Amino acid sequence: MHVPDGFIDAPTSAVTGVVAAGALAVSLRGARRELGEERTAPLAGLVAAFIFAVQMLNFPVAAGTSGHLLGGALAAILVGPYTGVLCVSVVLLMQGVLFADGGLTALGVNITDMALVTTVVSYAVFRGLLAVLPRKRRSVTVASFVAALVSVPAAAVAFTLIYAIGGTTDVSIGKVATAMIGVHVLIGIGEAVITALTVGAVIAVRPDLVHGARGLRQRLRLRVNGELVDAPEPAAVPAAARTSRRTVWLTGLVASLVLAGFVSFYASANPDGLEKVAHDKGIDTKAKEHASADSPLADYGVKDVSDARLSGGLAGVIGVGVTVVAGSAVFWAVRRRRGADVSPANPGL
Repeated sequence: MHVPDGFIDAPTSAVTGVVAAGALAVSLRGARRELGEERTAPLAGLVAAFIFAVQMLNFPVAAGTSGHLLGGALAAILVGPYTGVLCVSVVLLMQGVLFADGGLTALGVNITDMALVTTVVSYAVFRGLLAVLPRKRRSVTVASFVAALVSVPAAAVAFTLIYAIGGTTDVSIGKVATAMIGVHVLIGIGEAVITALTVGAVIAVRPDLVHGARGLRQRLRLRVNGELVDAPEPAAVPAAARTSRRTVWLTGLVASLVLAGFVSFYASANPDGLEKVAHDKGIDTKAKEHASADSPLADYGVKDVSDARLSGGLAGVIGVGVTVVAGSAVFWAVRRRRGADVSPANPGL
C-alpha cells in the first residue's frame, strides 16, 4: 500500500507530513519506556528488518492482485505500540530512499497510513480482546490474528479518506472505498496469518520478549480451610534452559535474510491492492516518477546485475542489513536517552 508521488496533492501531503512528524515525536517519547528494558532494544531493530523482508513477499489474493504485510500489528504486539510506529517508519524510510518504493513527497501519507493507523488500530483491538479472553498465551495469538486482520482494511479506509481530501484525480470516492476495502479485507487475512504465526513462534520460545504477552499470567489461588489464598510462585525457568536472546535475535536475522534474499524471488509479481485499484479506477493518471528512480537499488534490484534472481536477492539482503542497522541505531539511541533522563541528576523523570 505504498502511496507514490502524485496521488495526493501537495497541501494534503504536507498536512499528513505534520501528522506523521507529530506521531513520531510522541512515539519517540513513548518508546523510551518500552525500550527501557535491555531485552527490547535489540528485538526492535530485528522487527524492523523482519518487516522489511516479509514486505518483499507479495502473496496472491485475487485474480491479478497481490498483497503484502503492512506490519503495524506485528510490531506493536512484539515490541509495543510506540516502538512499533518507529519500526514501520524506519522500514518506510529505507524503502522510499533506497528502493524507490513509496513516494518521498508521500512519506507523510505512508507513515500516517501504514505506520500510525495500523499500529493504533491493531493495538487497540488487541488489548480489547485480551481484556475479555482467558489470560493464556493462546489468547495472545488469537488476538494477534484478529488485530492484524482489522488493521489492513483500517489502513484502506484511512487512505480513502486522505484521497477524498487531497486526491489529484476526479474519481468517485464511493468506487475507491469499495475497491480498496474489498481487496484489503482479503489482504488482511494474509496479514493476520503471518502476524499470528510470528507472534506464536516467539511466544513458544521466549514469551517474555513479546510486549503484548507480558503480565498475562494469573496468580493461582487455592482454598485452604475455606479461604482463598495465593499459591506460591512457581520456580522460575533456569536461564540455561531458555532460548537466549542472542539465539532468538540470530534466528530472526537469518530468517529475514533467507526470506528477502531467496524466498522473495518466488513472490507474486501481480500489483498489490493499491496499485491494482489505482490502475483500474484511474487514480494513477497523475503519478510522478520517483525521485530515487535512479537509485542503485531501485525496484528491489541491484543495478548492473543482469541475473534477476541474484539481483533481487542481493537487494533484499542489503535491505535487511541496512534496516537492522538503522533501526537498531535508532532504538539504542532512544534507550540511551531514557537512561540519561532517569540518571541521578534527573531522578524525577
